[in-house]
Amino acid sequence: MSHGNARTTLHGRLLIVDRHRQGWKQAHIAAAMGISRRCVAKWIGRFASEGVAGLWDRSSRPHRMPGRTSTEIESQVVELRRRERRGRDWIAAELGVPARTVSRILARHHLPHLALLDPMTGLVVRASKTTAVRYERDRPGELVHMDVKKLGRIPAGGGWRAQGGTASNHQSNPDKTGVGYDYVHSLVDDHSRLAYSEILPDEKGPTCEAFLARGIAYFAAHGITRIERLLTDNAWAYRWSLRGLCAELGITQKFIRPHCPWQNGKVERLNRTLMTEWAYRQPFTTNNQRAEALAPWLEHYNTERRHSALGGNPPISRLSPT
Repeated sequence: MSHGNARTTLHGRLLIVDRHRQGWKQAHIAAAMGISRRCVAKWIGRFASEGVAGLWDRSSRPHRMPGRTSTEIESQVVELRRRERRGRDWIAAELGVPARTVSRILARHHLPHLALLDPMTGLVVRASKTTAVRYERDRPGELVHMDVKKLGRIPAGGGWRAQGGTASNHQSNPDKTGVGYDYVHSLVDDHSRLAYSEILPDEKGPTCEAFLARGIAYFAAHGITRIERLLTDNAWAYRWSLRGLCAELGITQKFIRPHCPWQNGKVERLNRTLMTEWAYRQPFTTNNQRAEALAPWLEHYNTERRHSALGGNPPISRLSPT
């Protein structure tokens, strides 16, 4: 396609034809317009065979593409994305096609990124945020991330996600007393992405300290026998209540800059994965039902789920068997 200042825009091509009709030689037309004789001959020939329509730009798309992915595979990629709401690596492994091919198909069909979608309905609900600074520690236990996610409890019979999104169902408790919150505490190893999570009733200091002790034991059972650094936000419970346990085990506490949660991004990303693949993956009718689904999902996450940052392997693949 020509640009606005090109010598052979549609106007320039009409000028070539007009001068040729006036009896100009092709060499003289080429010299006057600063183009090649071959270019002049092409447009004169196009006009002779197709008329003015032949002077418009043609598509550069090839007539045949023998190596293009079949329509059947494209349909399967789109269907898996819409039904399962999973990333390109998961879809590629399921269908046996390259991940880059899946990316091009998703882009060609204008499907939005997963981060923009509501995990339950698949509707676009948010804008994405990315960070340009990425890092990964060299060995398991060198750095561990810790955080807590506040999660509304599910009333008996299910909340509005289970009953439908009508205005009457958004108020889950008629007396407006509320059903309270669960606190999902999580621990993530920076190198292997091994994760440990528990649902606890609060985020107070003793609760956080007891959770950290259990998390350290869980990591030790999976081959991470020593934790060198612990990275958290600046919550009072983290800054003051974990000092004794960390000092006892030789763990150096690190804190992110205030109001910069992306510095603790690996556990923040786990929080989002927990929401999309566990908490909001399906409508639960009771809070206990959702709580019971956490441990099986966590086992799947650590031992089976493909992780894009680990080359499509699960976290357990980076740990020595115990």
